[in-house]
Amino acid sequence: MAVPFDGSRMRWPLAIAATGLLAACEGPLDYDLRGQVGAFNTTEAAQNVNTQARPSPDSRGVISYPNYQVAVARRGDTVTSLSNRIGVPPGEVARFNGLNASDKLRDGEVVSLPRRVAEPAPGSGNVDIATIAGSAIDQAPDTTPVQTTTLAPAKPAAPAAPAGPEPIRHKVKRGETAYTVSRLYQVPVKSLAEWNGLGPDFAIREGQYLLIPVKDQPAPISVAVATTTTAVSGPGQGSPTPTPPSSTAALPDEKISAKPPEAPDVSLPEKATNSSARLGYPVTGKVIRTYAKGKNEGIDIAAAPGTAVLAAEAGTVAAITADADEVPIIVVRHKNNLLTVYANVSGIEVKKGSRVKRGQKIAQLRSGNDAYVHFEVRQGFESVDPEPYLK
Repeated sequence: MAVPFDGSRMRWPLAIAATGLLAACEGPLDYDLRGQVGAFNTTEAAQNVNTQARPSPDSRGVISYPNYQVAVARRGDTVTSLSNRIGVPPGEVARFNGLNASDKLRDGEVVSLPRRVAEPAPGSGNVDIATIAGSAIDQAPDTTPVQTTTLAPAKPAAPAAPAGPEPIRHKVKRGETAYTVSRLYQVPVKSLAEWNGLGPDFAIREGQYLLIPVKDQPAPISVAVATTTTAVSGPGQGSPTPTPPSSTAALPDEKISAKPPEAPDVSLPEKATNSSARLGYPVTGKVIRTYAKGKNEGIDIAAAPGTAVLAAEAGTVAAITADADEVPIIVVRHKNNLLTVYANVSGIEVKKGSRVKRGQKIAQLRSGNDAYVHFEVRQGFESVDPEPYLK
């Protein structure tokens, strides 16, 4: 079953890494991680990350990305004044961001837009063409002769280019702080505050949308491509001229393979159900995406919608959460600091703290074209390739 690539999968490594971090804690959940929970403390890692600067907004204060837009408040703005400037009803903006229409906004505070607004044409900037043209006409002397020129039809303006890489948009849940969110995505809390216009106390509110700063990526390594120099012979030299086909000589028989080449088999091996494997497959289906460190922190296994998702090994349900699109994620903790993660599922049949057995149904695959499970294996906080555990 072919499953189209879904860009939302790119959010999972971050969301699941953080979920695994919290799930690995044995004691009560410390949202600020002030307890310094041993190997799972990511404070130093977050502080040492370099992030890009937030893109500059347009003349209205709007930053446009492919999948959403945000507006940057100005000094003295309220939700109502900002909404009127961008042309969206204040009530919509307020409800979407957990605010009231009369609430005052900080200078530079980011507000997420509930729907898309018109984007200016590229290169238009803040120049008001109509005003400039009107002023020029008013200042022109009456005796100036008027000349007309036929112009070519204007070409439609191309859509505005996105403002750099699209950052993850995180919706704040009850109990979260700027510190927990920064550690969740391993970015400096200072960068999080700068991107979102937070106050000096870094206060955030439930229902608020936060832009997660985009991390600086290392420059790509250039690879020299070897070129082969081929000697070029003059006309009439080199290989002999082939004999032209003759009407008196039959053409050679063409050998056509009746059997087309076989497609590679990515179905799960019979060994998947063998109890000798350290972990069992969560779903019997086809691996449609393999493990790639830093890109895909697990494997994606596709099967029919509604197929049962099984626990890969006996353990305890350590966390049940969801990604930015409210698609559930389950984390199960096993012996020897091993975690298994099951994302893109529905119909969860277990609760946090439940004990599960190997092969026990914990959820099922979603309906439609998204019928696959994103399965991860983590040794502590680090993801590892699940394939060796399944053999």
